[in-house]
Amino acid sequence: MLRLIPFFTTEAQLIAALKRGESRAHKVVYERYSGKMLAVCTRYCANRADAEEVMLDGFMRVFEKISQFREDGSFEGWIRRVMVTESLMFLRKNKQWRQEVGMDEVQVEPDYEWADTAVHEYDLLRMVNQLPDGYRTVFNLYAIEGYSHAEIATMLDISEGTSKSQLSRARTLLQANLKKLEQESSTRIHQNARVGNQSSPIYKQ
Repeated sequence: MLRLIPFFTTEAQLIAALKRGESRAHKVVYERYSGKMLAVCTRYCANRADAEEVMLDGFMRVFEKISQFREDGSFEGWIRRVMVTESLMFLRKNKQWRQEVGMDEVQVEPDYEWADTAVHEYDLLRMVNQLPDGYRTVFNLYAIEGYSHAEIATMLDISEGTSKSQLSRARTLLQANLKKLEQESSTRIHQNARVGNQSSPIYKQ
């Protein structure tokens, strides 16, 4: 038996179907955006199971609030904002975003050119995900989502000064971890080169 796959030729048709509450439109939206939105939620919820739960709640919110989408901007961007909001609600509910690390544990002064360091994107995202929840939340909102400190302060019910402090400490920790990664990489390169030289005929003569 052939499986009928719903097809929408334009985004406007898809959104109209969502507003009519058509389940096939729900399925298309989920299949089209779930991968990207899970990545968004994972940046706020380090635990994958939590991120998946938040993402599912986010899609339910998208379907419930679709009438609020005014279609004067990016639909994907609107879904993304819903996911960010759901992630923050989860963190506030679990009081995770307030977790901090004392400055005495950070040995490197902030270097705001840290993003220029040659590092694989995977490693950088892994480092961001390993930040304490408070630092990670503010860093994501400011550096990735593009919110101002004033907006972040309102979203998290903190002061602008706290937002700036969390961002500074996040950058400090990232810089320290980047330097550590560079040192480890350099050490591995030298070790591999030494092993290669030892196994070459020239070295044995």
